[in-house]
Amino acid sequence: MNRFEYLKAFNSPFKRPKLKWYFGEIAIGTPYFFPRRWVKPTQQMLIDEAQRDIADRKRWNEANEKYGNTPKVIPTIEELCEQKKNHKFPVPKRIGFDFVGLGWKTKWTDTDYRYEWSPIWSFVFFKWQIALMFLGPDSMSTSHYWEAWLYYHHNTKGTQRERIEQCKKDFPCGYSGSKGGEKYSVNSYDFILKDKYK
Repeated sequence: MNRFEYLKAFNSPFKRPKLKWYFGEIAIGTPYFFPRRWVKPTQQMLIDEAQRDIADRKRWNEANEKYGNTPKVIPTIEELCEQKKNHKFPVPKRIGFDFVGLGWKTKWTDTDYRYEWSPIWSFVFFKWQIALMFLGPDSMSTSHYWEAWLYYHHNTKGTQRERIEQCKKDFPCGYSGSKGGEKYSVNSYDFILKDKYK
């Protein structure tokens, strides 16, 4: 999958994504963790990791002793260091860029799109970060926006108008509820499409 395919939303019947900037200390994940890189471990990193692993196993054994569970074997620090010496370890990125694509998956079928995270461009410089996030046109519609766009992009054919009509028919997008005893429903296409395609 093309990491930058979401940029095609700018030239589609969907409203342009809302761009949200962030400037400040590192606070925006890329996508789940703060910007980081993977390195070959130093001896001290191996020892620290081994000590954490041993402490976790001891806690597990203590917590499960009363249930009669078989205790976990606790290897030595040297054994754990040997096991992990060829692993890569994450360390905070001090300077650099990250370009995070749109996060999504399918659930029950190959057209059941689920939004996971918005695209992000991030630059870090020591403890500072500049990030640009690509969100839905309003805060209520980010997941509906990207899910509907994914269906449009991957599962429709024809002119833009025909593709949008297919989206509305085959990929309904909205929600309903009640407030003060009154039922209501919202069609997200009214908020995420350009006016001439509504």
